[in-house]
Amino acid sequence: MPDHRPLEKNTFDGRSVLVTGHTGFKGSWLALWLHQLGARVTGYALDPPSTPSNFVASGISDVLAEDVRGDIRDPALISDIVRRSQPDIVFHLAAQPIVRASLVDPRETFDVNVVGTASVLDAVRSVERPCAVVVVTSDKCYRNNGQVWGFREDDPLGGHDPYSASKAGTELVVESYRSSFFPTERIAEHGVRLASARAGNVIGGGDWAPDRIVPDAVRALAAGSDLVVRNPTSTRPWQHVLEPLSGYLALAARLLVDENPGRWAEAWNFGPLPNDEATVADVATALVDAWGAGRWTTPPDTTADVEAKMLRIAIDKAIAALAWQPRWHLDETIHRTVDWYRHYYRDPKRSMRDHSVGDIEAYQAASPHLKVQ
Repeated sequence: MPDHRPLEKNTFDGRSVLVTGHTGFKGSWLALWLHQLGARVTGYALDPPSTPSNFVASGISDVLAEDVRGDIRDPALISDIVRRSQPDIVFHLAAQPIVRASLVDPRETFDVNVVGTASVLDAVRSVERPCAVVVVTSDKCYRNNGQVWGFREDDPLGGHDPYSASKAGTELVVESYRSSFFPTERIAEHGVRLASARAGNVIGGGDWAPDRIVPDAVRALAAGSDLVVRNPTSTRPWQHVLEPLSGYLALAARLLVDENPGRWAEAWNFGPLPNDEATVADVATALVDAWGAGRWTTPPDTTADVEAKMLRIAIDKAIAALAWQPRWHLDETIHRTVDWYRHYYRDPKRSMRDHSVGDIEAYQAASPHLKVQ
């Protein structure tokens, strides 16, 4: 039977948590949320991947127990950080996250996403400390045959482009480590509870990465330029960044405190409900409308783009077993996202932390499974 007990703040309060990729978009939001939940957060990552960045704008370094800069492919350093932080929970988010960048440097993408994940799991194995590990991959890990129904966790893995293939490879690394070193039937011996999480397209304040619809829109609209949209008819599972993060937290809590943690040591999808799916054109139009000015156009030639036109993921498993579900519809997501950037551009030197915390608190108030009592 599914476990519908609420996740209280004390699930994370006082826990040591290691977040790889904490300087990135999702990682910086996760580090801030964990701090709000009382965790002692150690971050391990390269420098922020963009300027500006949410990591700097929201002052994330100030809420960390330790802020370490390093490459996840450095086995000695990542092992040292795991040993020093003695984590109760590891969230592995460090990755090369851009599809188009994988076409420019495919080897780097495979190296970071696949070999880097193996380095992190090796570090966990070497420390021999009981902990929960959530490896974040992507909804693009599935072999996308253009099906109109959502991919489920047991569907075949694959990838037509290097990024997608690297995420499928990451999932295979997770499964091999779980089978070889962290088998669920022997958790009492090794103590490591290893799961993976696959999320849809995340948007929200603080993302300035290239070749993503929201950062591209914000840069264009703030400059008074047209937003150029490459694939207006493509459908994606859009969601606010806090949506999958709430799923990662729910999953980590089950791995950490459940009397039978092996039942959670699997792959999990986190995405929107079907009625919140939208095309790129829908999102571009909503962003322009919310901004109150501007327009979007398409480039003259998009024939070289290799991204799939249709991508849906099924979240029935997370809803039924984790008692997790999305809380913000797409209109709320767009409103919150544009509002974050508007506040930032009014005074880029002012910290966005209070605004970001306000978004987290608003999401918690709408999310019974993470509501702070």
